[in-house]
Amino acid sequence: MLKKRLITVAFLLPLVVFLVWYNIVTTSVLAVLWGGLAAWEFYRNIKSDYNKPLTAFGVALTALFIINPVVNLGFYIPLLLTASVILPLVWLLFQKVKEDAFARWAWTIAGAIYIGWLLSYLLAIRTRYNLPQLSETAARNWAFYALTATIFSDSTAYFVGQWCGKHHLAPKISPGKTWEGTFGGLFGAIVAGLLFTLPTPLMLNTGYWQIIVLGIAASIAGQTGDLVKSLYKRNMGVKDSSNLLPGHGGFLDRLDSHLFAGVVIYYYLMLFVK
Repeated sequence: MLKKRLITVAFLLPLVVFLVWYNIVTTSVLAVLWGGLAAWEFYRNIKSDYNKPLTAFGVALTALFIINPVVNLGFYIPLLLTASVILPLVWLLFQKVKEDAFARWAWTIAGAIYIGWLLSYLLAIRTRYNLPQLSETAARNWAFYALTATIFSDSTAYFVGQWCGKHHLAPKISPGKTWEGTFGGLFGAIVAGLLFTLPTPLMLNTGYWQIIVLGIAASIAGQTGDLVKSLYKRNMGVKDSSNLLPGHGGFLDRLDSHLFAGVVIYYYLMLFVK
């Protein structure tokens, strides 16, 4: 399992780094592709024939939510939310099976907002959406910080939990998660943040205490997102969202923490970075 995880990371990590570093367009393409695949996994795991969501609608809506920071038009989100409500309902009117139509509609909207809307916050950091105080370079570096802090948090939580985890965090949701792993994740996020205070091209103009506090907040948010995804998988009766990423599960499995952590980091930038 560990070998597969490392091989997948060795292939994907340079690609992700290049796309995020290069420019906003390549970052947007990455976000749409990853988010679209995660949404497809989200919908395919809803097994009930009657509750089957409108997958094509859902994936398209997810992509449209993700690119909101790039479009950056005042009427875009109200229009998109309105279309998200109306169009699937109109489509369901013409389907042969009428039972549980509203459950299918609700699942369709839930997936698009859960993945598309939350993932748009990471893209908003990279594109400086409502963050005019950031330079292009600072926005790029903060985007890398958001990804790195969450990856460090996830990785250290996993390895510390495997090494010395004894006290279960949420046994009814995810039996493998432990309090020891949780504190390991906090430590990992702090270390990741401190790396961004070093004099490198990715250096952030922020103090030690600020980056430590932000790391703790981002790790808590990310691990909460991981638990939410675990709750979803338990409800769906699956171990992983898919097997598309050997050793890691699926695209949603690698995205869940980032969805919640990105929101915290974005609002930190909006409220406290001048």
